[in-house]
Amino acid sequence: MYTLYISSPIGVLKITSDKGSITGVASVTKKGKSHPNTITRKCADELEDYFKRKNIHFSIPMRAEGTPFQKSVWRATSKIPFGKTKTYAEIARMMKKPKAMRAVGSACGKNPLLVTVPCHRVVGSNGGLGGFSAGIKNKKLLLAHEQKAVV
Repeated sequence: MYTLYISSPIGVLKITSDKGSITGVASVTKKGKSHPNTITRKCADELEDYFKRKNIHFSIPMRAEGTPFQKSVWRATSKIPFGKTKTYAEIARMMKKPKAMRAVGSACGKNPLLVTVPCHRVVGSNGGLGGFSAGIKNKKLLLAHEQKAVV
């Protein structure tokens, strides 16, 4: 496993990969010892460009471990355009599981690829932000960051 710690506007991010794909982007409290490879460095570059509003798409190969349902939620959230949001209910309907709103929220909370798989773009039907594994403050920051970049 390869790791790279970077500073970002939402705090320290730990990027992990195997030889071929990014396997995790997580919010951590402090930097550890990095053991980077080409893919973790490319991910760091793409995240830096994202935060500078130079790039809104991630092209790095990613592989998230999860249940088939979780993976389908993460694929659905990846289709939400930069600067837009969808509700948990809308994601559930997109997946043809209209009663699975809470399960969608749970899957979003277990997303191992913070920012690169944009579960932060999923919000509550009541206008609330819902939850976020890196904290509501950081969800607000990411949504505001994307809104400022939308023309």
